Order: sequence, then structure tokens, then C-alpha cells
Amino acid sequence: MKKILLLLVAISTVSCSQYQKVLNKGTVEDQYKMATELYEAKNYSKSIPLFEKITPSYRDKPQMERIQFMVADAHFQTKDYSLAAYYFDKFAKNYPKSSKKEEAEYYSALSYYKLSPRYSIDQKDTYQAIEALQNFIVTYPNSEYVSDANKLLKELTVKLERKSFEIAKQFYLIEDYKAAITAFDNLMTDYLGTVYREEAMFLRFKASNDLALKSILAKKEERLNNAVKAHQKLKRNYPNSKYLEEADKLLDVINKEIELLPKIETLVEKVPEVKVVTSRIEPWSSKVYVELVEADERKRTTDEVIEAIRSETNKMQPAFIYFQKEEQVGTKEVVIEVFGFS
Repeated sequence: MKKILLLLVAISTVSCSQYQKVLNKGTVEDQYKMATELYEAKNYSKSIPLFEKITPSYRDKPQMERIQFMVADAHFQTKDYSLAAYYFDKFAKNYPKSSKKEEAEYYSALSYYKLSPRYSIDQKDTYQAIEALQNFIVTYPNSEYVSDANKLLKELTVKLERKSFEIAKQFYLIEDYKAAITAFDNLMTDYLGTVYREEAMFLRFKASNDLALKSILAKKEERLNNAVKAHQKLKRNYPNSKYLEEADKLLDVINKEIELLPKIETLVEKVPEVKVVTSRIEPWSSKVYVELVEADERKRTTDEVIEAIRSETNKMQPAFIYFQKEEQVGTKEVVIEVFGFS
């Protein structure tokens, strides 16, 4: 047993010594022969340095076509996909009539696919892989690789869809409803058949709903109607959606808000102590300035008028409503501030 082990060690040592000798001091022919033998034996990592040594000597020679393809494949097999893509592209460009051109272009696209990162980070390599795969499919519609290329293309497209979906969802979670609505619209426009379409429609409806309910009075009605349209679109496209139960509950709230709007607009004007009502729309709130008649012409004090209005607005709950009374002596003004998104 000891003799066998010693023999194996000796063979290994000689082999390594021989490799270094050919790599550093061998003739170009010996280096070419050993590089090819190592490549065919699937010892790709050792074949690459030898191929690099002989490349200058074989440039413009017939053997160079084979060498360049083996170099590209060796990098692919060692998972150095950046160099593999580079060398496969270079091969296809240098040898447009080669019988290996189709294979080289497929493996170039496959290399870019291998470089594609997880969805949450920059997708530059993903876009490059998609372009390469699409070009291959168009150029070689009958290739044996087309079926695999289509599968890879679909996988990469879904990855981009997910990235777009997660960005839109994040906007919704941080309550940037306008950005969320735009992002969901872009997702469904850019990827018509996206696997996230149903959920995207639901979340877009929720974003429209939340934006409307938190809007200032001047913009509330339009946004509520937009939310209704978003609900109708969800129901029309997915009549059996698992999200419909929750969506329908939210729609009930929207319909109640729409019914209350006319009442809110006329409420203050109906108060007998009110003389003039003016309003001003600001970025984050609307202010309604209520001028009361002279104190000796009304039965209620300013505080009592405020409480009367408050008791009515509390029933409606259109938004976050605050009341304030001017502090100057002899005031006749009440300010009603309605907060929401503009």
C-alpha cells in the first residue's frame, strides 16, 4: 500500500513539474499540445495560462479559431462569466462564418445571464443578458438552443418585473401614494403579462384610496372617483381575485365619502351665525375662514358656534379637522383647517 501511495505522489509531482516546464520554457507547439490536452481533459484552469502564452504566436493562423473558442469556453467552465462573454463575443465577431458562431453567441448570452444579480440590486447585467438572448432568438429561430434561451429570457424578465413591483410597493408602504400609483402604472405598461399584475392592480387601488381619503377637500372628490375607477378595473380584470373582499370594504368607505362631500361644502354656510365664508388651498391643508355676524346679533358665542360646527363635522370625518379662534379682542372670525395631501 505504501508503494502505491508513493508512486501516485511521484506521478503527481512529475506531472506538475512537466506542466511548469512546458508553460515557462516549452516550445509554442508543446504549449499548444498541452493546452489542448488539458482542455479536453476538462482541466480548464490549467489550460488557460497556456492558451494565453500561445495566442500571440497563432494570431492570423488557422489554429487561432479553435484556440479562441477553447479560451472562451474554458473561462465559462471556470465560472469567469465576464471574460467568457467577452471572448465568446470576440469569437463571433472574428469568425462570422465559423460553424461554432451560433454556439458562441448562445454561450455569450448565457454568460451574461449568469452575471445577472438578484433583483434587489443594479440590473445592468440583466438588461445586457436580455438583449443578448433576444438577439440570439431573432438571429437563430431554429437553433437547438432557442427553447433554453426563451426560458432564460422569461426568468430575467420576471426578475425585472419583481424589481419594478417592489419599488412601487415600497412607495406605497412609505405612504408616497402619488409615486406608488405612477410606479404601478409603469409596471403594468412595461410588462403587460407580468405575474404581479393582479397584486399590482390591488395595491394601486389601495394607493388611490389612501390618497383620496387623506386629501384636502378641494381634491378629495376627484381622487375618490379615481379610486372607484381603480376598483372597477381590478374587478373587471380579476372577478375572482383574492383581494376583492378587502377592496370591496374599502370601496364602501369611498362611496360614503363621495356622498358626504356636498354636505361638507354646504355645512358651514347653513350655520345662522355665519356671515361670510372664504377658503384658501395650501400644499398640505385647506383653510376655511368663517366670519361671524356681530356678537349682539347672535345668540351663541364663538366657542358655541365652533362646537356646533364640530359636532356636525365629527359625524362626517372627512379629514383631520382643527378649529381655532382669533385671539384679538372683539374677533368675529373662526378658522377651520382641514389637513390632508395636496
